[in-house]
Amino acid sequence: MATNGLGFYPVTPCRVADTRVLGGMTGPYGPPSMPGKSSRDFPVAASPCGIPSTARVYALNITVVPPGPLIYLSIWPTGQPMPIASTLNAFDGQVVANTAIVPAGDNGSISVYVSNPTDVLIDINGYFAPPNGQELAFYPSTPCRVADTRILGGITGVFGPPSIAAHGSRTFPVPSSSCGIPASAKAYSLNITVVPPGPLIYLTTWGAGTALPVVSTLNSFNGRVAANAAIVPAGTGGVSLYVSDATDVIVDINGYFASPGSPGALYFYPTTPCRVADTRVDGGFSGAFGPPAIAGERPATS
Repeated sequence: MATNGLGFYPVTPCRVADTRVLGGMTGPYGPPSMPGKSSRDFPVAASPCGIPSTARVYALNITVVPPGPLIYLSIWPTGQPMPIASTLNAFDGQVVANTAIVPAGDNGSISVYVSNPTDVLIDINGYFAPPNGQELAFYPSTPCRVADTRILGGITGVFGPPSIAAHGSRTFPVPSSSCGIPASAKAYSLNITVVPPGPLIYLTTWGAGTALPVVSTLNSFNGRVAANAAIVPAGTGGVSLYVSDATDVIVDINGYFASPGSPGALYFYPTTPCRVADTRVDGGFSGAFGPPAIAGERPATS
């Protein structure tokens, strides 16, 4: 595990693995689906995505396509014990995606465990590695709404309505928003929310001015409001979004990556995945990190 700070290196979003029969991947990155109560190693550094062996941590998006309920999926560095931590859940058997920042394990691999049968898709949009003069530092910002395409979302112009039509794409020039993000930003730390009127197979986000990649950011097959974090390369001044089906989209930002040297620059220090808190009665935690459950309309302070 790295003991010194790591810089961020964005890459064109790329699909590392897809265990679906028709997913287009083969070998250690393709079928078969993962059986319940099984684990599998994915050698990210050896994938076709061109990730160097110097990468110590991966910025990933994990998607599951289960045939039924999936209690949880856990992901961790290959060669280390499986942690008591979960990456995502799909109790209702829906397609679910979640962002995961995962340290690289033996031979640049990551390990995935699933409690129930499922297909797993892994996309990558960057990695953390020792500084070499080309790295980016992270600059946190006050959480801010960049765009909201809803009619009553309170935003106008290029960041407001209309909704995005099915098979449509739209570019949001993030540095021109009211959030104060500089044009020098090379990647953005975003939260993407969709409010679809019906099923949304997938949404993809990527750097503006580049080709639409074969990856997905989130899904809402049941037409529910869904959200996911995303680290997105800046492209030519912003980010582009593509949606398979009609939906409203909300884009929030909480920081950006840019060249180091300015005040507030931060580097990344990975740790072994670890559970910080669990408010369930039988979750095994107590005190400030355990029960009771959080009641509605009352903010948590622990």
